[in-house]
Amino acid sequence: MTTVLVEIHNLKSELRLQERSVNDSPRIIPISQYRNMLKARQKLGKYRIERRLGSGGFANVYAAMDTIEGIRVALKIPHAAIVDKEVLKDFKNEVRLAARLEHPNVLSLRFAAFYEGEFIIVFPMGEETLSDRLQRRMALTTVLDLNQQMLEAVAYAHRSKIIHCDIKPENFILFPDNQIKLTDFGIARVALRTIKGGGTGTMGYMAPEQAMGKPSFRSDVFSLGLILHRMLSGQWGEWPFEWPMPGHARLRSRVHPDMIEVVRRSLELNPRKRFRDADQMLESFRKAKKRTLLRESARKKKTTSRRKTTARRKVA
Repeated sequence: MTTVLVEIHNLKSELRLQERSVNDSPRIIPISQYRNMLKARQKLGKYRIERRLGSGGFANVYAAMDTIEGIRVALKIPHAAIVDKEVLKDFKNEVRLAARLEHPNVLSLRFAAFYEGEFIIVFPMGEETLSDRLQRRMALTTVLDLNQQMLEAVAYAHRSKIIHCDIKPENFILFPDNQIKLTDFGIARVALRTIKGGGTGTMGYMAPEQAMGKPSFRSDVFSLGLILHRMLSGQWGEWPFEWPMPGHARLRSRVHPDMIEVVRRSLELNPRKRFRDADQMLESFRKAKKRTLLRESARKKKTTSRRKTTARRKVA
C-alpha cells in the first residue's frame, strides 16, 4: 500500500499536467479539423445534419436525421487530423468490437461506413448524458436504479473480457423511462493513445494505477465508485481520494451502511483491495440496494406517522 501511495505522490505533478492537456485539447482544434466540421442541413448519404452536439479530442458528434427511416440518430465523425492508416485500422477493429456487444444497457452501433471521404459511426439518439442529468436533483430510487444499470453494462463488458477504460458521466446516455446506456467502448482509447501516448482514460475519473498505464477491471470499478459516490453524496471525490471523501455525512444519512461499504471498497487506492470486477461489485450492490430501500421505506413510514400524530394534536 505504501509503495502505491509513493508512486501516486511522485506522479501527482505529471498527472496534473496531463489533466490540463487532456481537458484543454477538445477546445483547441487545429485548422485542418475545421474542414471536418459539418453544418446544419448538410447531408452525408441519407443523414441530414441538424446540429453539432459536441467535440472531443477524438471526434465531433452531431445530431442528424435519417431521411429514409425518419428517425434521429447521433453521428460520430473522427477528426481528420488524427486519422492515419494505423489509427483507422485500430478504429475499425474497435467498431467491429462494438458491433458485437448486445446488452440493454450498452449503446448499440447502428452503422459505420465511409461517406464522401468521412468515416462515420451511427448510434441511436438519446435524450441527454448522465453528466447533463447530474445537474438536476434525483430521488434515491432513481439514483440506485441508474447505478444498477451502469453496473450491469460494465459487468457485461468485463464478462466479455473488455476493460472500458473511460467510465465517466459523459459516456452514459439516458433514454426514455430512465434507461441508461454505456457508450465509447474502446473508441476513446484509440483517441487518447493517439493524443497522449500514455495511460488511457479521462483525468478526474481514472484510478491512480490506470493513470500510470496499468488499467484493469479494477480500474473500471474505481471509476464506477466515483460516480456512485457523486450520485449518493452530491460531491465528487478528489485527489488524493482519501476516505472518507467530501459529502460523507450526507452519504451516511442517505443509505444503509452496506451501501457505504460498497462505495468505500470500490474506491480503495490499492486495486487488490477493490472488487475484482464489476460483476462482483454488482453482486454486493444489489444486496446493499435492497437494504437501503427497506431503510428508506421505514424512514418514510416513520415520517408519515409523525405528521399524522402532529395533525391530530393540532385538531385536538
